[in-house]
Amino acid sequence: MDTALGANRSLADTELRRLDAYWRAANYLTVGQIYLLGNPLLREPLTPDDIKPRLLGHWGTSPGLNLIYAHLNRVIVARDLNAMLVTGPGHGGPAIVANTWLEGTWSERYHDVSRDEAGMARLFRQFSFPGGIPSHVAADVPGSIHEGGELGYALSHAYGAAFDHPDLVVACVIGDGEAETGPLAGSWLSTVFLNPARDGAVLPILHLNGYKIANPTVLARIPEADLLEILHGSGYQPYVVAGDDPTQVHRALAATLDRALDEITAIQLGARSGGVVERPRWPMIVLRTPKGWTGPREVDGTRVEGTYRAHQVPLSQVRSNPAHLAELERWLRSYRPEELFDATGAPVDELCMLPPHGDRRMSANPVTNGGTVLRDLTLPDFRAYGVDVEEPGEPMAGATGVLGPWIRDVIAANPQTFRLFGPDEVASNRLDAAFEVTDRAWVAERVPGDDHLGPDGRVMEVLSEHLCQGWLEGYLLTGRHGVFTSYEAFIHIVDSMLNQHAKWLKVTRAIPWRQPLASLNYLLSSHVWRQDHNGFSHQDPGFIDHVVNKKAEVVRVYLPPDANTLLATMDHCLRSRQYINVVVAGKQPAPNWLSMTEAIQHTRRGLGIWEWASSDAGSEPDVVLACCGDVPTLEALAAADLLRRHLPDLRVRLVNVVDLMRLQPASEHPHGLPDNEFDTIFTTDRTVIFAYHGYPWLIHRLTYRRTNHENLHVRGYKEEGTTTTPFDMVMLNDLDRFHLVIDVIDRVPGLAARAAHLRQQMVDARQSARDYTRRYGEDDPQVAEWRWIRETAPTNP
Repeated sequence: MDTALGANRSLADTELRRLDAYWRAANYLTVGQIYLLGNPLLREPLTPDDIKPRLLGHWGTSPGLNLIYAHLNRVIVARDLNAMLVTGPGHGGPAIVANTWLEGTWSERYHDVSRDEAGMARLFRQFSFPGGIPSHVAADVPGSIHEGGELGYALSHAYGAAFDHPDLVVACVIGDGEAETGPLAGSWLSTVFLNPARDGAVLPILHLNGYKIANPTVLARIPEADLLEILHGSGYQPYVVAGDDPTQVHRALAATLDRALDEITAIQLGARSGGVVERPRWPMIVLRTPKGWTGPREVDGTRVEGTYRAHQVPLSQVRSNPAHLAELERWLRSYRPEELFDATGAPVDELCMLPPHGDRRMSANPVTNGGTVLRDLTLPDFRAYGVDVEEPGEPMAGATGVLGPWIRDVIAANPQTFRLFGPDEVASNRLDAAFEVTDRAWVAERVPGDDHLGPDGRVMEVLSEHLCQGWLEGYLLTGRHGVFTSYEAFIHIVDSMLNQHAKWLKVTRAIPWRQPLASLNYLLSSHVWRQDHNGFSHQDPGFIDHVVNKKAEVVRVYLPPDANTLLATMDHCLRSRQYINVVVAGKQPAPNWLSMTEAIQHTRRGLGIWEWASSDAGSEPDVVLACCGDVPTLEALAAADLLRRHLPDLRVRLVNVVDLMRLQPASEHPHGLPDNEFDTIFTTDRTVIFAYHGYPWLIHRLTYRRTNHENLHVRGYKEEGTTTTPFDMVMLNDLDRFHLVIDVIDRVPGLAARAAHLRQQMVDARQSARDYTRRYGEDDPQVAEWRWIRETAPTNP
């Protein structure tokens, strides 16, 4: 394995001097942000009053990030590169902020933080200070698409950014602590999915500074030969740059970057020359430098530089300990700020010669503010893909199977701006029509019998939800569109990633220069009520509860009851901006209730009365049967049918909910139904039996402020499941039609006595259905083959 540096050209002395000066300036600005309230250029000796009362931030990774940033600037100018940077060590926030100020972008975005002494003072004060900016590479930072506060996602974000950006180079710094996470470990496999003929390039830079917060890092302590074999086996040609002498490291890193970029150019030229596209061995860099490099070597007699003690704030008692204060001043002056900043506090001319200008600056690259390059999708008219519903309940068709041809044509109409992501479940979730126009992205070995694998594939399948999520986030954050389809139970794997993206969306709404992104769209199928064959391990609808915890302005949850409403819902979601949309829909054959016209109207309302299924027209209902989700809708309608046949005088109102957030008051969510409208539909005093797809307590949580909440009774998933039949699954959780009728009898005032016989029949019907499954291994045809027949309903008054 070749790990030699192999310089393509030597670094000129003038370039070396400029790089080192820029690096020192960025280090100075980084330390200033962590410590200083005033006296930014040390025109006077430091005093305790110049120091922040709360010292927050992270020094340890910052000098390495500053080094990498400076060297990337050099090659961007030399090669006129279109490049961006993803920083995995988010704790290096002050380093990236320092570089954006040196480049001028920070001052362009935030005019009060000018490139002079007064602006430098504001730059220092705002960092990790009340009313200022966070300590990570947050959304406030120009050029950032990745905060890095939670480790593990940098490399997948970088690859997501590179997809369909053929001229883009995405440099990605991976901290050696981050490299220990499962998501990052899986991300190395992204080389199998990157097409050098049509995608950009990712240059991973594994920064081994040796330590996490309190422990050594694994990859820094295993034999280097083992590490290089791991990386080589993942599809990379690793080059090692190591040392603690700045001059030597500058020369080695410059030569290695040149070699890596030459190899990337050669790979892309080869792939774009019309030959067979195969998986290349991409270059990457392993950078070994001391943690906290150029900071205090020792503090109070204990080694700091090159140890875990440099991770955060090396000198923690600067206000109260004169020795610490003196050491801080020595540290700051070691960068020779008088050589770096002129009399006004602006960077000297030599520093301004290193970075690129305009959009070539990594902090100003338009793709890092994805909304500025985002273009609307070309969407086919979803109305042409629906099912013809002449009578409610007919025909039988799986909702996602109906959606599949529309997704296929979305892919065909948007060959550079839309991708479908999923963990080996696109076909399982009945979206396999996509393969009529595209393949699964794949540049590794192919053998006869493989199914739709190819380098130009628009379907991204890998058995890692983390990787699918990270790719899609990187793709969205740089101005494109996509859908993530998954089994409902296992989308929980990315709960924490969703948290971070939701926080990003929430924060960027308040940053004027950040433009809205395409929404993050989840399509969850193989859901809890149709995982009877796989059993309890596959039964969990709780992702909805997790999503609803996020800020109301960024989350939307939809549960379309049939194929036509799913089509209308997905069209809406793909047109939306700056949201997280969660859509839950079934894939198994099921009744279709609404014509396309009705489905569009119902989807726009978000919830509404289904008059054809109700018997209360012109009068107040005795009971409201509400439902949300495809299987709960089926059971609620079957219950309404039983009530009509056995209690024809009972006035039943059936309400279906598509947009779950309509249940909240308007004061709590933008989609919330105003109280007067909610009361009109659900009444102020009548019994409401609610059949819900997920955990029933979520409905109570969403409606607890509503007038009639005390009369609301919810049935849903109660964490009861096993390998069984579809109807036995709903019976296990008391969501079945017979139990819903029992609930009506038990809870509608005055009904229990006169409906006692019917109640007993419902209890017996449940037992009979259970006995049938235990004897024959399938559901009773009287249950499984039930259909809504409009003629059974009496004429409404």
